[in-house]
Amino acid sequence: MFSLLAREKIYVNEVVLGTLFGIIMGPHCAGVFDPRGWGVHSDTITLEITRIVLATGLFAIGVELPKSYMAKHAKSLLKMVVPTMAIGWAVVAGLLRAIFPKLDFISCLAVAACLTPTDPIICAAIVGGKFARRHVPINLRQLLSAESAANDGLAYPFLTLAIYLTVDNTERTAMVHWILIGWLYQVFLGVFVGSILGFGFSYLMKFSHRHGFIDRESYVAQYLALAIFITGVVNTVGSDDLLAAFAAGSTISWDGDFNMHTEGEVFASVIDLVLNCACFIYIGAWLPFQAFSIPEIGITPSNLVLLTVGIMFLRRIPAILVLYKFIPEITTWKEAVFSGHFAGPMGVGAVFISTLALHKLPAPANPPVTQQDYLATALQPIVSFVVLASIIIHGLSIPFFNLSRTVSLSNTLTKNSTKFYPEWLLGVKRSPTLPIEPEQIFTGPVPLPISASNSEGVITARHSALFQPSRDSMIVSVPPNSSKNDGEAGNTESKRVGVNPIFVSASESNIRTPVDITEELRLDEESATELRIPKAVHFPGAQ
Repeated sequence: MFSLLAREKIYVNEVVLGTLFGIIMGPHCAGVFDPRGWGVHSDTITLEITRIVLATGLFAIGVELPKSYMAKHAKSLLKMVVPTMAIGWAVVAGLLRAIFPKLDFISCLAVAACLTPTDPIICAAIVGGKFARRHVPINLRQLLSAESAANDGLAYPFLTLAIYLTVDNTERTAMVHWILIGWLYQVFLGVFVGSILGFGFSYLMKFSHRHGFIDRESYVAQYLALAIFITGVVNTVGSDDLLAAFAAGSTISWDGDFNMHTEGEVFASVIDLVLNCACFIYIGAWLPFQAFSIPEIGITPSNLVLLTVGIMFLRRIPAILVLYKFIPEITTWKEAVFSGHFAGPMGVGAVFISTLALHKLPAPANPPVTQQDYLATALQPIVSFVVLASIIIHGLSIPFFNLSRTVSLSNTLTKNSTKFYPEWLLGVKRSPTLPIEPEQIFTGPVPLPISASNSEGVITARHSALFQPSRDSMIVSVPPNSSKNDGEAGNTESKRVGVNPIFVSASESNIRTPVDITEELRLDEESATELRIPKAVHFPGAQ
């Protein structure tokens, strides 16, 4: 009933709301819903629920990427996924070893493997939200979506290495199993089978559509049916079903035909939303709050908080800051920080991988005796606490950021504006018409509107306290064939673009012009079209 208010006004997505509702309905509050009270098969139920939700989400990400995206951006994905996962895996394992000395390093690697992949469901909710659509370039959003899907499937090799080193008799046997099973059979075979099935179904659906054997509604229904079918087939043969679902989604939409037939349909989005909400309600009720304190193996609330803080700051952000210069889609260090933080949540994927790890470990003794017992006992309490913290931190980061920015802007306007009008005028809904003195023109971030009218294509940014974003538009004069380092004058063409309030900030690139940015503007609230305008921005009176 209030989902639009939550998502579009205060930027709180269904992940946070679903988890909160699950906690309230769960055994630790209302006691209405208790997934852990379903007997010995509760872990199996958790595993399969999270598997279906993840597979559907990964398939959806693959389908919604532009055609041939994986071929065009394979290098960027490899540079971002593999080093970031490896560095994050080692960093998290080191933190676990330092904070929980009862766990040896191999056990820490197993726990870290559950926390290494980013969660595609939470990531999709963040990068696909209204705030990201306004402020994050579309090519970066697509890269983060593809990365979250790919590294979720690639969590298998990280987990299997630690598990084989834990349960096998010798390191040599563990390495042989890891290469033959963990990589060749699970990862490569999973990608191969998923790709073949994706291409096959793509051809079959195009053939059926050409001959009138399938209608638009049936086309959309395949969105969910294919994801579940491919997951079931690949899981039956024992390969990486998550990576197969992503590969199948990418290949089905390889030529853009599937997207063309399903564009504008809300069925798939509704199914995704229902599955995501149901899954996070389940996770909220599933969280083992009573297991967050097991002092005999070092699990205490303070240690878990310390681990969470270390993971949030060290797991992804340093690696992305080092690597972003080699990734064309990430152009500034601010985008690198965004990619490291907002695209690094842990959620359904971590729950799935940790539950899968428990299935590969023997049942622990009570009290724990061997290292396998310690690992099996500590695995889910640690993972579930970090998942809960990640849902809260990543889910509420954008609302807090937006609130702090609004407060900061209000304070700036209060301090720097000279009043030419009574207070009651602030409530009048009309376009700005009052004069603006030079001291109201300041260096970024500068609220729109922006106007440009001179022959050199220089855009002058001015601010008005009476700016009504719902009623205003902006005129942008775009120099034709302008480039990032081109300061030459040229003829301009004027474009009037209706926009919602967005903010322009200066890039830190080494350039000749005073400020040079590429800003992404939404043409309107419903349109999927994006307009990217390269422009040189000059602030009058700036030093």
